[in-house]
Amino acid sequence: MKDEERAKIEIVEKKLLSDNWYHLHRVSFDYTGSNGRTNRLYREVYDRGNGATILLYDRKRDVVVLVRQFRVPAFLNDHSGWLIETPAGLLDGDHPEEAIRREAVEETGYQVRDVRFLFKCFMSPGAVTETIHFFAASIDIEDRVSDGGGLDEENEDIEVLEIRLPDALAMIESGEICDGKTIMLLQWAALNRDTLG
Repeated sequence: MKDEERAKIEIVEKKLLSDNWYHLHRVSFDYTGSNGRTNRLYREVYDRGNGATILLYDRKRDVVVLVRQFRVPAFLNDHSGWLIETPAGLLDGDHPEEAIRREAVEETGYQVRDVRFLFKCFMSPGAVTETIHFFAASIDIEDRVSDGGGLDEENEDIEVLEIRLPDALAMIESGEICDGKTIMLLQWAALNRDTLG
């Protein structure tokens, strides 16, 4: 059965609730399910734009370059708020590859050469519209053109981490790495190590 045959969806209203940092809408829609019944449903939907993330891997040293930064939503959910992540950012109107090249330099100081697109996915489709584009790139110590650390004008306070890939994978099990996009890219690296670099 095709997706369009599974259900009929009609948007009734999309009301802006907040336009402060990103956009929060209350969406009401009529949903006619496979049983033929139509129900009016209501959902709050958060639109923060689409993003990109990248796994930076130094094959010679068997090292991945990650970043640590404070995330207030994690802090509010019984976590220290300091997450270890792959470099990432919003597209801000750029093509995903251009955006991730920019973010890699800003956050880590590494200028990436050959960027490989892996896949894209929704990270929290029950409430957030965001699609993230996932990339990987081989790097070398000579590719580091600055200290990274983020942009002062965006109040970014980013610590750059260089972690051996086996250690980073172990940090998933220990709970030290608990960011979804980072776990996905590290697991991808574990499965595709021979094709990196």
